[in-house]
Amino acid sequence: MKIGLMLGATEGADGTIDGIVAAAKRYEAAGFPSLWMANIFGLDAINTLGIVGRETSKIELGTAVVPTYPRHPVAIAQQALTTQAASRGRFALGIGLSHKIVIEDMLGFSYDKPAKHMREYLHVLAPLLRGEPVQFKGEQYRVNAGLQVPGATKLQLLVAALGPTMLKLTGELADGTITWMTGPKTIANHIVPGLREGTKAAGKPASRVVAGFPIVVTRNVDEAREKIGKQLLIYGQLPSYRAMLDREGLKGPAEIALVGDEAELRRGMARLADAGVSDFAAAIANVEAGAIERTSAFLQAELGGRK
Repeated sequence: MKIGLMLGATEGADGTIDGIVAAAKRYEAAGFPSLWMANIFGLDAINTLGIVGRETSKIELGTAVVPTYPRHPVAIAQQALTTQAASRGRFALGIGLSHKIVIEDMLGFSYDKPAKHMREYLHVLAPLLRGEPVQFKGEQYRVNAGLQVPGATKLQLLVAALGPTMLKLTGELADGTITWMTGPKTIANHIVPGLREGTKAAGKPASRVVAGFPIVVTRNVDEAREKIGKQLLIYGQLPSYRAMLDREGLKGPAEIALVGDEAELRRGMARLADAGVSDFAAAIANVEAGAIERTSAFLQAELGGRK
């Protein structure tokens, strides 16, 4: 299991492009294999990682994730291939449906039949990311187009899939999934088997499983979990994540976080590796003074122990 980082608290309090570039350089020098960036209501993740890609040389850069509804699949393919060229082949595009509260209530799109939307989206997007022209006629998309982006190579396509239909679809048409608020039992008993159903039907190799988790090295476990619960409260209320927490038998985000001393975190990460996680994406929780530096040092030591 590879150990990467989620860009968030790790890049500094201001969250500027300069801060993110500085963090990426620092973590690349420390030996981390990947950095993952969410696309929420700040910097555009694909564009930002294209800039980071020009300033780094070997670390993988991925979105976790970019919502599909606001961007036509041809437009996001062009943007992703440009970032792939800028990063010299180190970009992974992670996409997701987002949530009804964002897509329908905030942006005004219909969130009806999300799985059908994603199936059509992938039928357009996946060939373009492979450098192939696409001809597709569906209910939501009718596309006859191709792209030529100099310097771009085929890139990995990951889908934030949690439900059975989405997991099978991801196994069939994408390269893997990115999870959040999804515990080790659920990954082992639901996520991995769901993906396997899709890959088997398509005759493809096993899918990549990138799992994001809040994590912090601390002696103040109860206080840290309380702060994490407040920081991530919304995730326990969104239906798709709530369903995953329920599958795991957890009350909320605070319980899914990896919190404690180095030995405890090491055991938690081992459970994830055993569950089938290929890439651990650490979202370091900034809950107390020194938390980021201490947890980063622990993760870096773990990297060294795996070489």
